[in-house]
Amino acid sequence: MDKLPEIILHISTYFVSAGIILATLRLIKGPTMADRAVALDTFTVISISLIVLIACIAGRVIFLDVGMVYAILSFIGVVAVARYIEGGL
Repeated sequence: MDKLPEIILHISTYFVSAGIILATLRLIKGPTMADRAVALDTFTVISISLIVLIACIAGRVIFLDVGMVYAILSFIGVVAVARYIEGGL
């Protein structure tokens, strides 16, 4: 039964890796600026989940604080990009 958390961590690592690849492809191929902005936001959400995954693997709680700060900065950045695309900035 001790192997179950390790298996779950490995599976989630594969899902995070697949998500990073797909978000990077959309970031490169996105036909419009809005598609690229959504892909960048998706990439930041996936990287936040990667930071949390690393915190679980390493057993360090401080990484969760880093993920929270990164999430707040990412949200502010996405709002700024959305306002720029809309023409409000």
